[in-house]
Amino acid sequence: MTEADRPLGTPRVADNLDLVGKLYQRSVYPAVREVADGRRLKWPLVVDLDPTTLCDLACPECISSGVLHSGQFSGDRILELAHEMADSGVRAVILIGGGEPLMHRSIGKVIEVLHGAGIRLGLVTNGTLIGRYLDELADMVSWVRVSMDAATRETYDIFRPSRRKTSVFPQIVGDMRRLAERKAGRLGYSFLLMQRRDAEGRVTESNYHEVQLAGELAKDIGCDYFELKAMLDADHFTVNQAAEDTELVEKQWKALGTIEDESFRLLRSSNWMAVRSGSDPVQHKDYAACPVAELRTTVTPNGVYICPYHRGNPKGKLGDLTGTTFAEMWENADTTAVDPRSDCRFHCARHPTNVEIGALRERTGPVELTDDFDPFI
Repeated sequence: MTEADRPLGTPRVADNLDLVGKLYQRSVYPAVREVADGRRLKWPLVVDLDPTTLCDLACPECISSGVLHSGQFSGDRILELAHEMADSGVRAVILIGGGEPLMHRSIGKVIEVLHGAGIRLGLVTNGTLIGRYLDELADMVSWVRVSMDAATRETYDIFRPSRRKTSVFPQIVGDMRRLAERKAGRLGYSFLLMQRRDAEGRVTESNYHEVQLAGELAKDIGCDYFELKAMLDADHFTVNQAAEDTELVEKQWKALGTIEDESFRLLRSSNWMAVRSGSDPVQHKDYAACPVAELRTTVTPNGVYICPYHRGNPKGKLGDLTGTTFAEMWENADTTAVDPRSDCRFHCARHPTNVEIGALRERTGPVELTDDFDPFI
């Protein structure tokens, strides 16, 4: 059955990257139905948590440059927040940033508190501190995705220079190997396509040529997947590429197909697929509020935001947690503050989910549900 043939309410094959299919898990669908019917949830199901805005790398193309090095939760407050989430209906927390989440000195205890409460954990990291928290990451975290964006030390140091003034690429690869040997969850190698251009628009630096080599390194390390992402501008819009650059990537991707198997998957982000097909960088939306904003939220030291795309955007700020509890903040949050028709014109990974939830509003009959397989909706 193709996607076009799939009737509304029919779950897809269980897939951790199938954001729409995740809506039809037995324990998730009741909350989705509440949102589809226009009611607020007592708690979001998923929280993107930025423990800190500090980072030990100095990446020139950092999409979070506007919020970097602007503070962090105190040790006491982040532990209180972890306990507040543990006592709530939150089912999954993604440690992310903002900055580098593992730089917060209390992060090990935060992981222990959330894991002990049965909350599933994910981590997006630059990988420099994997070795410091190897036990926690191997035993308590459902998945770790490392932002690598290169296959060699030389290219890595161009796009992801360390503030230490020495390359951290060999250390990260070594620590990923150690984690791969011990992990109970999944380990991913993330590759963001990047180019730099001069004043005349000529490409001066690129990592496009290392896609295949990076995928092969990911498998050799012991990663569970290799994920390819498109380059974005400062406002999160995709940047369409010259045909020869797209062809270079796709040729390498095809070659990587020979090493994909049940233990190692190749994943392409929705925004790269849009670039690959030459789609308009503007993604039109016809709904005035984001249903997913009721199901998941983004918590940072400088405020709680409607989603990571709007991190630091005053219009997308739902509240803050400096003088209020997580429960109080959420009760008073206005998750309709952002209008996707005008405020989210970039390609959003949750757009298909929002369309699906909107269609559910018109559905009155039963739907077919699937057993739970992934709370990271």
